Amino acid sequence: MMQQMHTILETDWGYMTAIWTDIGLWELDFPVKDKPEEPKGEVTEAVKFWSEQLRQELNMYWRGFAVIFGVPIDWRGYTSFQAAVLKFTATISYGQTTSYGALAREINSPKAARAVGGALHRNRVPIVVPCHRVIGAKGTLTGFGGGIELKQALLLLESSEG
Repeated sequence: MMQQMHTILETDWGYMTAIWTDIGLWELDFPVKDKPEEPKGEVTEAVKFWSEQLRQELNMYWRGFAVIFGVPIDWRGYTSFQAAVLKFTATISYGQTTSYGALAREINSPKAARAVGGALHRNRVPIVVPCHRVIGAKGTLTGFGGGIELKQALLLLESSEG
């Protein structure tokens, strides 16, 4: 069983719970208004460093800056297809969008648009892996773990860079 360490990040948009392994970020929750209960257990120096780095990067992101997240991600637990989808999604630039079908073509699975949606649904680290930047073929906002309103807010935030 892999050891997981939890940290609470206080960000401009609320509190976010991050779960870490010895390799990197395992999971990141969407922001909430009320501070979650402080996690029990020790965290390593690496996790303390990554957690502070992620908090700073998220605050820059929430303030409308084009951030390239630098914390390592633990990709274990995904199928090879899911990992391919998520790793490509991690490269979609701030303020840019792509469609499920275009992403499927980018990873050499042109008929897998629906499967791309399923893989994005499994994304444990939203914002850092910006699945909100993947939209429907006609520009529609579809499926997002944080809700369509949050997806719209994130895309609006990114469209007003500057």
